[in-house]
Amino acid sequence: MALRRRPGLRLRAWLPDFFLLLLCRAFLVRVEKTQTRVYLKPCATLLPWWPSAGCLIGAVNLKSSNRNPVVQEFESVELSCIIMDSQTNDPRIEWKKIQDEQTTYVFFDNKIQGDLAGRAELLGKTSLKIWNVTRKDSALYRCEVVARNDRKEIDEIVIELTVQVKPVTPVCRVPKAVPVGKSAVLHCQESEGYPRPHYSWYRNNMPLPTDSRAHPRFRNSSFLLNSETGTLVFSAVHKEDSGRYSCIASNDAGLAKCEEQEMEVYDLNIGGIIGGVLVVLAVLALITVGICCAYRRGYFINDKQNGESYKSPGQPDGANYIRTEEEGDFRHKSSFVI
Repeated sequence: MALRRRPGLRLRAWLPDFFLLLLCRAFLVRVEKTQTRVYLKPCATLLPWWPSAGCLIGAVNLKSSNRNPVVQEFESVELSCIIMDSQTNDPRIEWKKIQDEQTTYVFFDNKIQGDLAGRAELLGKTSLKIWNVTRKDSALYRCEVVARNDRKEIDEIVIELTVQVKPVTPVCRVPKAVPVGKSAVLHCQESEGYPRPHYSWYRNNMPLPTDSRAHPRFRNSSFLLNSETGTLVFSAVHKEDSGRYSCIASNDAGLAKCEEQEMEVYDLNIGGIIGGVLVVLAVLALITVGICCAYRRGYFINDKQNGESYKSPGQPDGANYIRTEEEGDFRHKSSFVI
């Protein structure tokens, strides 16, 4: 027995796809457009055998004009959330903030919640606008829509907001004086900018390359610049490295520069150093000789015998004598004990 083909199948085989798409859209019963959403009443009952024609729309559908907005600090930004397809006239809208693995409400129960209260509003019934954004507003924001009259009732979209912060004046450390041939390290640091800034060094208002060997102008220098950490390292300084140094920290939000600082590279006087050492040794030798001569002449011996009592070797026990001013003159102090 031969199988009977459905009329719709024969129609699909005969007509090209673009003609069937036009035919489906011709049977749309209602199209209602608003500022942020479009409602389409499906014609699935007319062409149920062709789901790819886009006629089966009975589900809420969201999109965003920008899922990764980037804004500078203290400016305003719009988080776009647009309802494309829905049969529900008044769906429920919720916005949530996801930051540091914590989820908090931003818009709930038809009002702004949390730290955005007073500087945010719902724009066009679904999108969210934030004024005076700060670096703490950088996070993931999730727009959730619940449409009770749709076949698919819930849809959501996640938007990542990035707030850029201009760098502040970096802290620069430059050595004041370095001898020729010695190493030197210059530091430049900034901690407020976002994204993390890149660093560049200048000598006498002239930019320095990351590697002195790669630039013929600095062939007499030997330094490496790390643009991520802001360090400028000289393996061995030369006289040509003397000058005024400054550093600039920059990112997409702006730049900041520290004040110029002078670094002097001086020659090391070997002869002067040797002469100074010899002078010190000569002074130490003279001091030693003087001390020895004074000791031999008795300047460091104290005469402690004048006026002190002593006992003659031949004296019997129990008698003490005191030396008088005249040598050999003794005076009896106590009587003998018999």
